[in-house]
Amino acid sequence: MNRRSFAVSAVVLAFGFAAAPAGAQQTVTVMAYSGLFQDRYTAAVIEPFEKANPGIKVTYAPQQSSAAMIGQLRAQKAAPQADVVIMDVSVAKAGTDEGLYVKLDDKVLPVIADLYPNARFPDVAGVAVTFDNLVMIYNTEAFPTPPKALTALADPANKGKVVIPGIPDIQGLSLIAILDRKNGGPGVDGKFEKGIEAMAPIAPNVQTWEPKPEVYAPVIAGQATIGIGWNARAQVNSDTSGGKLKAVIPEEGTAFQINVINLVAGAPQPEAAKKFIAYALSPEAQKAFTESMFYAPTNAKAQIDAKAIDRTAVKFLDKVVPIDWLAVAKVRDQVAEQWRRRVIPLSR
Repeated sequence: MNRRSFAVSAVVLAFGFAAAPAGAQQTVTVMAYSGLFQDRYTAAVIEPFEKANPGIKVTYAPQQSSAAMIGQLRAQKAAPQADVVIMDVSVAKAGTDEGLYVKLDDKVLPVIADLYPNARFPDVAGVAVTFDNLVMIYNTEAFPTPPKALTALADPANKGKVVIPGIPDIQGLSLIAILDRKNGGPGVDGKFEKGIEAMAPIAPNVQTWEPKPEVYAPVIAGQATIGIGWNARAQVNSDTSGGKLKAVIPEEGTAFQINVINLVAGAPQPEAAKKFIAYALSPEAQKAFTESMFYAPTNAKAQIDAKAIDRTAVKFLDKVVPIDWLAVAKVRDQVAEQWRRRVIPLSR
Protein backbone atom coordinates (compact mmCIF):
# COMPACT_ATOMS: atom_id res chain seq x y z
CA MET A 1 0.00 0.00 0.00
CA ASN A 2 1.41 3.40 -0.94
CA ARG A 3 2.16 5.80 1.93
CA ARG A 4 3.51 9.08 0.70
CA SER A 5 4.72 11.39 3.40
CA PHE A 6 4.04 15.07 3.68
CA ALA A 7 7.74 15.60 4.22
CA VAL A 8 8.44 14.23 0.76
CA SER A 9 5.95 16.69 -0.69
CA ALA A 10 7.59 19.59 1.09
CA VAL A 11 10.99 18.64 -0.32
CA VAL A 12 9.61 18.31 -3.82
CA LEU A 13 7.99 21.72 -3.66
CA ALA A 14 11.08 23.28 -2.12
CA PHE A 15 13.08 22.25 -5.16
CA GLY A 16 10.69 23.96 -7.50
CA PHE A 17 8.68 21.13 -8.98
CA ALA A 18 5.56 23.25 -8.35
CA ALA A 19 6.66 25.49 -11.18
CA ALA A 20 7.06 22.62 -13.64
CA PRO A 21 6.60 23.61 -17.30
CA ALA A 22 3.40 22.85 -19.17
CA GLY A 23 3.19 19.16 -20.08
CA ALA A 24 5.35 18.04 -17.15
CA GLN A 25 3.84 15.86 -14.45
CA GLN A 26 2.10 17.83 -11.69
CA THR A 27 1.96 16.81 -8.03
CA VAL A 28 -1.19 17.39 -5.96
CA THR A 29 -0.80 17.10 -2.19
CA VAL A 30 -3.91 15.84 -0.39
CA MET A 31 -3.99 16.26 3.40
CA ALA A 32 -6.43 13.90 5.15
CA TYR A 33 -6.76 11.34 7.94
CA SER A 34 -4.03 8.78 8.67
CA GLY A 35 -4.40 5.06 9.26
CA LEU A 36 -7.30 3.09 7.84
CA PHE A 37 -8.78 6.12 6.03
CA GLN A 38 -5.48 6.68 4.22
CA ASP A 39 -5.17 3.06 3.14
CA ARG A 40 -8.73 2.73 1.85
CA TYR A 41 -8.91 6.21 0.26
CA THR A 42 -5.64 5.67 -1.58
CA ALA A 43 -6.85 2.38 -3.06
CA ALA A 44 -10.43 3.46 -3.84
CA VAL A 45 -9.93 7.06 -5.02
CA ILE A 46 -6.32 8.21 -5.43
CA GLU A 47 -4.91 5.31 -7.42
CA PRO A 48 -7.84 5.23 -9.93
CA PHE A 49 -7.51 9.03 -10.31
CA GLU A 50 -3.80 8.74 -11.08
CA LYS A 51 -4.49 5.98 -13.59
CA ALA A 52 -7.05 8.17 -15.38
CA ASN A 53 -4.77 11.24 -15.16
CA PRO A 54 -1.20 10.07 -15.85
CA GLY A 55 0.05 13.66 -15.82
CA ILE A 56 -0.93 14.15 -12.17
CA LYS A 57 0.68 12.45 -9.17
CA VAL A 58 -1.07 12.60 -5.78
CA THR A 59 0.95 12.82 -2.58
CA TYR A 60 -0.94 11.89 0.60
CA ALA A 61 -0.17 13.98 3.69
CA PRO A 62 -1.59 12.02 6.68
CA GLN A 63 -2.71 13.74 9.88
CA GLN A 64 -4.24 12.24 13.03
CA SER A 65 -7.15 14.69 13.25
CA SER A 66 -8.83 17.75 11.76
CA ALA A 67 -7.31 19.83 14.57
CA ALA A 68 -3.84 18.74 13.48
CA MET A 69 -4.68 19.57 9.85
CA ILE A 70 -5.80 23.11 10.55
CA GLY A 71 -2.69 23.61 12.65
CA GLN A 72 -0.58 22.68 9.62
CA LEU A 73 -2.56 24.99 7.34
CA ARG A 74 -2.19 27.94 9.73
CA ALA A 75 1.56 27.38 9.94
CA GLN A 76 1.82 27.23 6.14
CA LYS A 77 -0.58 30.09 5.35
CA ALA A 78 2.13 32.29 3.83
CA ALA A 79 3.43 29.44 1.65
CA PRO A 80 0.91 26.58 1.42
CA GLN A 81 2.28 23.10 0.73
CA ALA A 82 -1.04 21.24 0.54
CA ASP A 83 -3.51 21.63 -2.34
CA VAL A 84 -6.54 19.71 -1.04
CA VAL A 85 -7.67 19.03 2.54
CA ILE A 86 -10.35 16.62 3.80
CA MET A 87 -11.51 17.44 7.34
CA ASP A 88 -14.52 17.70 9.63
CA VAL A 89 -16.99 20.43 8.68
CA SER A 90 -16.91 22.20 12.05
CA VAL A 91 -13.14 22.64 11.82
CA ALA A 92 -13.40 23.56 8.14
CA LYS A 93 -15.72 26.42 9.14
CA ALA A 94 -12.92 27.89 11.25
CA GLY A 95 -10.54 27.54 8.30
CA THR A 96 -13.04 29.24 6.02
CA ASP A 97 -13.34 32.19 8.41
CA GLU A 98 -9.54 32.48 8.43
CA GLY A 99 -9.31 32.55 4.62
CA LEU A 100 -7.50 29.23 4.31
CA TYR A 101 -9.68 27.91 1.46
CA VAL A 102 -11.17 28.88 -1.89
CA LYS A 103 -14.98 28.78 -2.11
CA LEU A 104 -16.22 25.85 -4.22
CA ASP A 105 -19.57 25.86 -6.04
CA ASP A 106 -21.12 24.38 -9.16
CA LYS A 107 -19.72 27.22 -11.30
CA VAL A 108 -16.20 26.19 -10.28
CA LEU A 109 -16.93 22.43 -10.35
CA PRO A 110 -20.17 21.36 -12.12
CA VAL A 111 -20.22 18.03 -10.22
CA ILE A 112 -21.25 19.97 -7.09
CA ALA A 113 -24.74 20.35 -8.59
CA ASP A 114 -25.12 16.56 -8.22
CA LEU A 115 -24.50 16.56 -4.45
CA TYR A 116 -27.27 16.15 -1.87
CA PRO A 117 -28.51 19.53 -0.55
CA ASN A 118 -27.06 18.83 2.91
CA ALA A 119 -23.62 18.45 1.34
CA ARG A 120 -23.37 22.19 0.62
CA PHE A 121 -22.92 24.94 3.22
CA PRO A 122 -23.21 28.69 2.63
CA ASP A 123 -20.61 29.52 5.30
CA VAL A 124 -18.08 26.79 4.47
CA ALA A 125 -15.75 26.98 1.46
CA GLY A 126 -15.64 23.23 0.81
CA VAL A 127 -18.39 20.68 0.18
CA ALA A 128 -19.18 17.34 1.84
CA VAL A 129 -17.26 14.34 0.54
CA THR A 130 -18.37 11.73 3.13
CA PHE A 131 -21.16 11.22 5.69
CA ASP A 132 -20.64 9.09 8.80
CA ASN A 133 -22.33 8.55 12.19
CA LEU A 134 -21.45 7.76 15.80
CA VAL A 135 -21.90 4.19 17.09
CA MET A 136 -21.31 2.25 20.30
CA ILE A 137 -18.61 -0.38 19.76
CA TYR A 138 -18.14 -3.49 21.88
CA ASN A 139 -16.11 -6.68 22.25
CA THR A 140 -18.34 -9.61 21.34
CA GLU A 141 -16.69 -11.98 23.85
CA ALA A 142 -17.41 -9.57 26.70
CA PHE A 143 -20.90 -8.82 25.35
CA PRO A 144 -22.47 -11.98 23.86
CA THR A 145 -25.69 -9.98 23.93
CA PRO A 146 -25.20 -6.55 22.31
CA PRO A 147 -25.50 -3.54 24.64
CA LYS A 148 -28.50 -1.39 23.78
CA ALA A 149 -27.99 1.99 25.40
CA LEU A 150 -25.25 4.43 26.40
CA THR A 151 -26.08 3.59 30.03
CA ALA A 152 -23.88 0.52 29.48
CA LEU A 153 -20.89 2.90 29.55
CA ALA A 154 -21.81 3.78 33.17
CA ASP A 155 -22.30 0.18 34.38
CA PRO A 156 -19.89 -0.49 37.31
CA ALA A 157 -19.17 -3.89 35.75
CA ASN A 158 -17.34 -2.02 32.97
CA LYS A 159 -15.06 0.02 35.25
CA GLY A 160 -11.69 0.51 33.57
CA LYS A 161 -12.95 -1.08 30.35
CA VAL A 162 -14.49 1.95 28.61
CA VAL A 163 -12.64 3.85 25.86
CA ILE A 164 -13.86 7.22 24.57
CA PRO A 165 -12.02 9.63 22.25
CA GLY A 166 -12.51 12.74 24.37
CA ILE A 167 -12.97 16.36 23.39
CA PRO A 168 -11.44 18.05 21.35
CA ASP A 169 -12.09 14.91 19.29
CA ILE A 170 -15.51 15.34 17.69
CA GLN A 171 -16.54 11.85 18.88
CA GLY A 172 -16.56 13.09 22.48
CA LEU A 173 -18.45 16.19 21.37
CA SER A 174 -21.01 14.04 19.55
CA LEU A 175 -21.49 11.90 22.66
CA ILE A 176 -22.37 14.82 24.93
CA ALA A 177 -24.68 16.25 22.23
CA ILE A 178 -26.63 12.97 22.22
CA LEU A 179 -26.69 12.79 26.03
CA ASP A 180 -27.75 16.44 26.25
CA ARG A 181 -30.78 15.80 24.06
CA LYS A 182 -31.64 12.59 25.95
CA ASN A 183 -31.65 14.53 29.23
CA GLY A 184 -33.76 17.42 27.99
CA GLY A 185 -30.98 19.89 27.27
CA PRO A 186 -31.39 22.67 24.70
CA GLY A 187 -28.26 21.65 22.80
CA VAL A 188 -25.82 24.24 21.58
CA ASP A 189 -27.77 27.11 23.18
CA GLY A 190 -27.09 25.58 26.60
CA LYS A 191 -23.53 24.63 25.66
CA PHE A 192 -24.54 20.99 26.18
CA GLU A 193 -24.71 21.42 29.97
CA LYS A 194 -27.04 18.42 30.38
CA GLY A 195 -24.64 16.32 28.35
CA ILE A 196 -21.70 17.34 30.53
CA GLU A 197 -23.71 16.41 33.63
CA ALA A 198 -24.62 13.03 32.12
CA MET A 199 -20.93 12.16 31.80
CA ALA A 200 -20.56 12.03 35.62
CA PRO A 201 -21.42 8.30 36.02
CA ILE A 202 -19.55 7.35 32.82
CA ALA A 203 -16.21 9.09 33.42
CA PRO A 204 -15.06 6.90 36.39
CA ASN A 205 -15.27 3.84 34.09
CA VAL A 206 -13.07 5.33 31.36
CA GLN A 207 -9.71 3.65 30.79
CA THR A 208 -8.46 6.32 28.38
CA TRP A 209 -9.73 9.44 26.59
CA GLU A 210 -7.00 9.05 23.95
CA PRO A 211 -7.13 5.42 22.71
CA LYS A 212 -4.15 4.55 20.47
CA PRO A 213 -3.79 4.16 17.58
CA GLU A 214 -7.59 4.38 17.39
CA VAL A 215 -10.46 3.40 19.66
CA TYR A 216 -11.08 0.12 17.80
CA ALA A 217 -7.76 -1.67 18.51
CA PRO A 218 -8.10 -1.94 22.33
CA VAL A 219 -11.67 -3.23 22.00
CA ILE A 220 -10.62 -5.89 19.51
CA ALA A 221 -7.69 -6.92 21.75
CA GLY A 222 -9.93 -7.10 24.83
CA GLN A 223 -7.94 -4.43 26.69
CA ALA A 224 -11.22 -2.52 26.70
CA THR A 225 -14.70 -3.94 26.17
CA ILE A 226 -16.92 -1.03 25.15
CA GLY A 227 -16.67 2.52 23.81
CA ILE A 228 -17.77 4.86 21.06
CA GLY A 229 -16.46 5.28 17.52
CA TRP A 230 -17.40 6.07 13.94
CA ASN A 231 -19.58 3.66 12.00
CA ALA A 232 -17.41 3.46 8.87
CA ARG A 233 -14.23 2.47 10.69
CA ALA A 234 -16.19 0.17 13.03
CA GLN A 235 -17.65 -1.71 10.06
CA VAL A 236 -14.21 -2.29 8.54
CA ASN A 237 -12.71 -3.30 11.90
CA SER A 238 -15.59 -5.71 12.45
CA ASP A 239 -14.73 -7.43 9.17
CA THR A 240 -10.96 -7.46 9.66
CA SER A 241 -11.20 -8.70 13.29
CA GLY A 242 -13.38 -11.65 12.37
CA GLY A 243 -16.29 -10.22 14.34
CA LYS A 244 -14.41 -9.59 17.61
CA LEU A 245 -15.69 -6.01 17.43
CA LYS A 246 -19.21 -5.02 16.49
CA ALA A 247 -21.14 -1.76 16.44
CA VAL A 248 -24.65 -0.73 17.42
CA ILE A 249 -26.70 2.47 17.25
CA PRO A 250 -27.55 3.23 20.92
CA GLU A 251 -31.15 3.78 21.96
CA GLU A 252 -30.38 7.43 22.68
CA GLY A 253 -29.62 8.03 19.01
CA THR A 254 -26.64 8.83 16.84
CA ALA A 255 -24.93 11.92 15.41
CA PHE A 256 -23.93 12.70 11.86
CA GLN A 257 -20.30 13.49 11.08
CA ILE A 258 -19.50 15.28 7.85
CA ASN A 259 -16.13 15.46 6.14
CA VAL A 260 -15.70 18.25 3.61
CA ILE A 261 -13.15 18.51 0.81
CA ASN A 262 -11.44 21.89 0.50
CA LEU A 263 -9.25 23.66 -2.06
CA VAL A 264 -6.43 25.43 -0.19
CA ALA A 265 -6.05 29.16 -0.88
CA GLY A 266 -2.73 29.67 -2.66
CA ALA A 267 -2.45 25.96 -3.46
CA PRO A 268 0.71 25.13 -5.46
CA GLN A 269 -1.30 23.29 -8.16
CA PRO A 270 -4.85 24.75 -8.14
CA GLU A 271 -6.04 23.46 -11.53
CA ALA A 272 -4.82 19.91 -10.94
CA ALA A 273 -6.30 20.11 -7.44
CA LYS A 274 -9.72 21.07 -8.87
CA LYS A 275 -9.52 18.08 -11.19
CA PHE A 276 -8.83 15.81 -8.22
CA ILE A 277 -11.70 17.29 -6.16
CA ALA A 278 -14.08 16.83 -9.10
CA TYR A 279 -13.07 13.17 -9.30
CA ALA A 280 -13.40 12.66 -5.53
CA LEU A 281 -17.00 13.92 -5.73
CA SER A 282 -17.90 11.94 -8.84
CA PRO A 283 -20.36 9.00 -8.70
CA GLU A 284 -17.50 6.64 -9.59
CA ALA A 285 -15.24 7.65 -6.69
CA GLN A 286 -18.13 7.96 -4.23
CA LYS A 287 -19.29 4.43 -5.08
CA ALA A 288 -15.79 2.99 -4.74
CA PHE A 289 -15.11 4.56 -1.32
CA THR A 290 -18.55 3.73 0.10
CA GLU A 291 -18.21 0.10 -0.92
CA SER A 292 -14.67 -0.01 0.53
CA MET A 293 -15.21 1.80 3.86
CA PHE A 294 -18.96 2.34 4.39
CA TYR A 295 -19.02 6.14 4.47
CA ALA A 296 -22.36 7.25 3.06
CA PRO A 297 -22.01 8.99 -0.34
CA THR A 298 -22.64 12.71 -0.87
CA ASN A 299 -23.28 12.48 -4.63
CA ALA A 300 -26.96 11.68 -5.30
CA LYS A 301 -26.06 9.97 -8.59
CA ALA A 302 -23.75 7.38 -7.00
CA GLN A 303 -25.16 3.86 -7.44
CA ILE A 304 -24.06 1.94 -4.35
CA ASP A 305 -24.25 -1.83 -3.82
CA ALA A 306 -27.22 -2.57 -1.52
CA LYS A 307 -25.14 -4.60 0.93
CA ALA A 308 -22.76 -1.67 1.37
CA ILE A 309 -25.42 1.01 1.72
CA ASP A 310 -27.13 -1.07 4.43
CA ARG A 311 -24.00 -0.62 6.57
CA THR A 312 -23.87 3.19 6.23
CA ALA A 313 -25.65 6.03 8.01
CA VAL A 314 -28.31 6.06 5.28
CA LYS A 315 -30.28 3.31 7.04
CA PHE A 316 -30.36 5.17 10.38
CA LEU A 317 -31.53 8.64 9.44
CA ASP A 318 -34.55 8.35 11.77
CA LYS A 319 -32.18 7.94 14.74
CA VAL A 320 -29.95 10.93 13.98
CA VAL A 321 -29.91 13.66 16.63
CA PRO A 322 -29.90 16.97 14.72
CA ILE A 323 -26.70 18.94 15.42
CA ASP A 324 -25.80 22.24 13.78
CA TRP A 325 -22.05 21.73 13.62
CA LEU A 326 -21.44 25.27 12.40
CA ALA A 327 -23.20 26.58 15.54
CA VAL A 328 -21.25 24.09 17.66
CA ALA A 329 -18.02 25.53 16.27
CA LYS A 330 -18.84 28.86 17.96
CA VAL A 331 -19.07 27.31 21.47
CA ARG A 332 -16.57 24.51 21.00
CA ASP A 333 -13.84 26.08 23.15
CA GLN A 334 -16.27 26.77 26.02
CA VAL A 335 -17.58 23.21 25.95
CA ALA A 336 -14.01 21.86 25.87
CA GLU A 337 -13.18 23.91 28.96
CA GLN A 338 -16.09 22.38 30.89
CA TRP A 339 -14.99 18.92 29.70
CA ARG A 340 -11.46 19.47 31.01
CA ARG A 341 -12.63 20.89 34.33
CA ARG A 342 -15.60 18.64 35.16
CA VAL A 343 -15.36 15.37 33.21
CA ILE A 344 -11.68 14.41 32.92
CA PRO A 345 -10.97 14.68 36.70
CA LEU A 346 -13.73 12.13 37.44
CA SER A 347 -11.75 9.41 35.67
CA ARG A 348 -8.58 9.80 37.76
